Amino acid sequence: MSLSLRRIWGLMYRHLALYRRSWPRLLELTYWPTLQMCIWGFTSSFIASRMGVGGQVAAGLLLGGVLLWEVALRSQMGAAISFLEEIWSRNLGHVFVSPLRPWELVAALIAMSAIRMTIGVLPAVLLAWGLYAFNLFALGPVLILFTINLMMMGWWIALGVISLILRHGAGAEALAWSVLFGITPFAAVFYPVSVLPAVLQPVALALPAAHVFEGMRAALDTGVVRWDHLAWAAALNLAWAAAAVLLFARQFRVARERGALLSIGE
Repeated sequence: MSLSLRRIWGLMYRHLALYRRSWPRLLELTYWPTLQMCIWGFTSSFIASRMGVGGQVAAGLLLGGVLLWEVALRSQMGAAISFLEEIWSRNLGHVFVSPLRPWELVAALIAMSAIRMTIGVLPAVLLAWGLYAFNLFALGPVLILFTINLMMMGWWIALGVISLILRHGAGAEALAWSVLFGITPFAAVFYPVSVLPAVLQPVALALPAAHVFEGMRAALDTGVVRWDHLAWAAALNLAWAAAAVLLFARQFRVARERGALLSIGE
């Protein structure tokens, strides 16, 4: 194992060890996705019972949106909160006294995000299957592409949030929980982009999530894979990710120069 991989694994193990014997931490990972699925599952069941066949289609689209949006939410929060745990434990300065490089920290955060997302979302997917007869895997292999794009979106947003925390300190910590909820109205999670006012549609189409959910609705409703939306989602993710990496690199350099890595969070 190369030195870089060992350093990445070492940082990951530091977080994984927190979950090994802490059932409250494991419960926290699954609590919100499961609760969301219960609430929206009952809502979709009510819609289906009142609207017949059309209601069943609408209920499936609603549940699919809830589950896939949780992928983005848990990916973003998984990376951002793992970084915040380093701050809360006053460990960030100690981490960078070691030979750890910034990109290795980012790699460890992304890996932890993927693990936390899987643990959190998979029970909700199984719950939707068992209680509401909604099988997300019925989307087929294209589900993998939807998931990857939403995870990437969560990661570059988390990197942007981390950059703001490096710049503004504890005052920006709340963004780790709130930023994606603020984006939800523009992400076309529960409705098509065409529902939005004309002035807001370009804003929505600048987000990879809007293209993912437009593609999800097409796949569930007609069985057609909208490769154009997937291509747009991938291209936008790459563009936004490049901007987030540049922002992080700049803010990390500035934070290190002014000694904020030792004092941040105090």
